Amino acid sequence: MNYKLVFHILGMILRVEAVLMLPAAVIGLATGQDGSAFLLSAGITLAVGQALVMLPGKNMKMQARDGFAAVALSWIVLSLFGALPYVFSGVLPNYADAVFETVSGFTTTGATVFTFMEGQPLGVLFWRAQTQWMGGMGVLVLALALVPKLGEGSVYLMRAESPGPIKSKLTPRVRDTAKILYSIYIGLTAAEVLCLRLAGMPWFDAVIHAFTTISTGGFSVKNASIAAYNSLAIEWIIIVFMFLSGINFALLYFALCRNFKAVFQSEELRSYTLMTVTASGLIVLNLVLHASWALDARTVTDSVFQVVTLMTTTGYMTYDYVLWPTFSQVILVLVMFAGACAGSTAGGIKQIRVVLLVKNLRREVQRILHPRVVTTLKSDGDRVDEPILSGISLFFFAYILLLLAGTLVVAWDDVGFTAAFTASLTCISNVGPAFDVLGPTGNFFALSNVSKIFLSINMLLGRLEIMPLLLLLFPSLWKKR
Repeated sequence: MNYKLVFHILGMILRVEAVLMLPAAVIGLATGQDGSAFLLSAGITLAVGQALVMLPGKNMKMQARDGFAAVALSWIVLSLFGALPYVFSGVLPNYADAVFETVSGFTTTGATVFTFMEGQPLGVLFWRAQTQWMGGMGVLVLALALVPKLGEGSVYLMRAESPGPIKSKLTPRVRDTAKILYSIYIGLTAAEVLCLRLAGMPWFDAVIHAFTTISTGGFSVKNASIAAYNSLAIEWIIIVFMFLSGINFALLYFALCRNFKAVFQSEELRSYTLMTVTASGLIVLNLVLHASWALDARTVTDSVFQVVTLMTTTGYMTYDYVLWPTFSQVILVLVMFAGACAGSTAGGIKQIRVVLLVKNLRREVQRILHPRVVTTLKSDGDRVDEPILSGISLFFFAYILLLLAGTLVVAWDDVGFTAAFTASLTCISNVGPAFDVLGPTGNFFALSNVSKIFLSINMLLGRLEIMPLLLLLFPSLWKKR
């Protein structure tokens, strides 16, 4: 490993984080609240970052192992320093709570240890939302867009941080690709702010919810989440932007370039849309036929909203779905597993993996029936290489293994199987709310520090899709070159 290059990247990321702490400090000071916690945190973060950047080193050539290590360590360091404002402000004096909240923000999970939101300092609320907005597209992608290029090896940073089994660049230069992605990201955020404000949401609330919608994070400024506004217009605006944020951003770019053939050719987008419509329709039928709900706009809106918010792993709430029939709850658990599209800000297994796993299962059945037939899998008309299929299978195995491990750890707190299993699922899938006592009207505050730390690790594993963090455990990675 090129340690000096990795330290240089860590320092660069910490400097970016320090600067991004300043808006929360300004908001705190402008509203007559204490902004010193953010200024102190920014100063410490900047000092450490600058010290790492100034470490002498001439070899700036990056290899794959350097990129994966830099990404994994960057997210860990970002979370550890990003927790400082919560501790210094006294809002979350327990560092384990502060780290959990910060990791939940950067990974756009949305699980929280806050027992109430109304009355919290505005600077703290803004920082919570900003961590999700920073983590949505990727902190390393943001750094690639803002700072001078790190050479040709910078592609390893984007590949390690970007979700999905198939990686691609929109342009030959990684930095140009990063700028395109963030331009779309910023454009969607600004559009939602305006739409929410026109629908009657206050400016501050509109900015916060735009940040946490486009990032599919789900942090809200209200205890009752989106239900507090009791507005169908606001809910449908958020539904639309959550759904858009769950689409591969490359497809959004193609749509802007009027390359509609590439958009409509996407099997993953078709699967994502079909699952959204089917799951919403089944829940509407279940509520009407088995729970005596009226077939009206409210029933349809609540059903679609909860499907989209959990499939895109946003985690907002318009109704406590724990009170729904068991069939509807199982549907919601299934969409939490599947997630949205690769290359989006959403978590979960990703639709492309689901599609390819189903295709691979079908191929294996055909091989049993017709041993001499040679078949290849295709996605959007292109052949999928066997190493990618093997990687998907390994990812799925590791995902299930970590899910069960998280369930076992949380079960030690004696919260019940449903709460323990869905808490682990919601963290590894970066969704947010779980079920039972950890459902949309609850929080994770009562869990032990051990559970919070383990779930924090699971959130990071889910956001980075396991491998970058898992590689840190292999001694061969740390050999100096």
